[in-house]
Amino acid sequence: MFDTLLIANRGEIACRIIRTCRKLGIRTVAVYSEADKDALHVRLADRAVPIGPAPARDSYLRADRIIAAALDTGAQAIHPGYGFLSERLDLIAACEANGIAFVGPSASAIEAMGDKIRSKQIAREADVPGVPGYDGADQSPATLKREALRIGLPVMVKASAGGGGKGIRRVEAEAELDAAIATASREAEAAFGDGRLLIEKFVTRPRHVEVQVAGDRHGNIVHLFERDCSVQRSNQKLLEEAPAPNLKPKTRAALHAYALRLSHAISYDNLGTVEFLVDAETQDVFFLEMNTRLQVEHPVTEAITGLDLVEWQIRIAAGETLPRQQDEITCTGHAIEARLTAERADEGFRPDTGTIALWREPEGLRVDSGVETGSAVSPFYDSMLAKVIAHGPDREAARRRLADGLERMTVLGPATIRPFLVDALRQPVFAQGGATTLFIGETWPGGWHAPAGDAAERDAIAAAIWLSARHNVPAGPWGELPGFRLLATAGKPGACHLMLDGDGEARRLRAENAGDGIRVTIGERQVALTAASPTAGAMRYAIMLDGQRRFVDAMPDRLGVFLRHGNVEGRIAIALAVEAAAAARQAQGHAGDSIRATMPGTVAAIHVGEGDSVAAGQVVAVLESMKLFMELKSPAAGTVARIATRPGATAAAGELLIAITPA
Repeated sequence: MFDTLLIANRGEIACRIIRTCRKLGIRTVAVYSEADKDALHVRLADRAVPIGPAPARDSYLRADRIIAAALDTGAQAIHPGYGFLSERLDLIAACEANGIAFVGPSASAIEAMGDKIRSKQIAREADVPGVPGYDGADQSPATLKREALRIGLPVMVKASAGGGGKGIRRVEAEAELDAAIATASREAEAAFGDGRLLIEKFVTRPRHVEVQVAGDRHGNIVHLFERDCSVQRSNQKLLEEAPAPNLKPKTRAALHAYALRLSHAISYDNLGTVEFLVDAETQDVFFLEMNTRLQVEHPVTEAITGLDLVEWQIRIAAGETLPRQQDEITCTGHAIEARLTAERADEGFRPDTGTIALWREPEGLRVDSGVETGSAVSPFYDSMLAKVIAHGPDREAARRRLADGLERMTVLGPATIRPFLVDALRQPVFAQGGATTLFIGETWPGGWHAPAGDAAERDAIAAAIWLSARHNVPAGPWGELPGFRLLATAGKPGACHLMLDGDGEARRLRAENAGDGIRVTIGERQVALTAASPTAGAMRYAIMLDGQRRFVDAMPDRLGVFLRHGNVEGRIAIALAVEAAAAARQAQGHAGDSIRATMPGTVAAIHVGEGDSVAAGQVVAVLESMKLFMELKSPAAGTVARIATRPGATAAAGELLIAITPA
């Protein structure tokens, strides 16, 4: 067994690996970029080594710096986690050259399965059925388009290398093919350094089901049952569960057999996952790909088997045989995992960034996270913050526990998809185990939107907490003085006017003393409440609202309040009305059309220059955020008046990139 192990990753998976290493008595070494110098995984590890600037290509994707850190700290093994260098042959070669163990499969297995084109050919030779498609060597756009039309639309245009939903486009109309091929290839080249593509027939009602396998270096290979990962957005998984619901025994057995057959064909020797599409109507099985690494969703397999899969990885890499044989591995109960990402589900899952003002995990559930209160969420890496896992004696128990736990969880600061996950778990289709990869689009054809809630009540609570914090008195600023006028009392309670904005729409609010509390007037609506100081050690406020006691998670500051109201979290900007009016006057006078960053990210390309004429809808820039590329289009015909950025520059959400003078 190893004495010291270096983790070539970050975030929740780095923290997850540290937990197992502590159990095994292994010292850990973390690596970190400049953006992660204060990250949780850095503080949890026994040692931490800086490896470069924030962009992954200059830090976490630099195998030479990873190896140098391992040699400098005496690490005998490197665990790559998932993503980054986990399936890169250059890291394995460097490990072998320096006598360092790689915690993962052999280079030959990764090479065989890392190329989706070659993996499909190997699967065919092993008699594992695949989806009809094209995986030939001719990668010209004309050939790819011709083959897509031959197969028959709709098709999936997919990157041959890599994974994680990058370089994948679904195409339903011939007019979309050229753009889909070009964009997918560019995305694949940027993410994996390999722009080759393959074409697959799109299965009309597919389920995404995968089988966890494990092999050692002594020829033993087992499966650890299957997982259903059908609930996805942008080809990235959001909800995963084990075992897969509503499968015929024959289908389940076929999945296990195919996964073992393919694993034996390449002499697989660590943890891996064989992924399949299952036709929801016929339950026909089609091989998709094999991920030669630990999967994000491995905790649900751990929950139903009672095994530590990271421990298995480390023991296998140390040369040990599998801890258990096939007949010793059992499935108990059901587990469901939710990926909590920093995204706005109500804006098409737009990534969000910022500092986490308050992080509160639910009790009674497993939470694998890499963040805490005060952690920074940057645009440089994947948007996933944590995984929340529920296990129960059956699927319904696990589903209810997970929905309830997520509803009790609080994350203030960057937006997260927590409210969406709660809604998804409670949808009848999911509750019945009938979700396919079309679940999100079919359930919310117009896009998911958060429940409106009681805006007046939310604003009243925010105002009371903000005023209490600003003036540091339990009942707001009226606890010290009544209303007054020169030389006499006013005969009325003290009052003030506030301007609030929590959803892009400014609202005016009047707040006045109401005995031991505050009376808030918004239009014709009045709300009476008392805001108490936060409870010790936590930003949880006790609120008396219309005679009922409630507890509210909030984090006030000088400019407003981060507030959890009902099942929705967000920031409400608050200012005294006189201050807001002055700021509005300063903002007047701006005119013209402009292109702004739709989300935090890096400017990947600028396609125009100052003085150029542009047409309405013309692509003028490309923004990269969390490994995705977004084309930014001119809102009107006109002339480029100013370019306020440059390729490679970072941009905040809403930041001006290009100013257009309308024609």
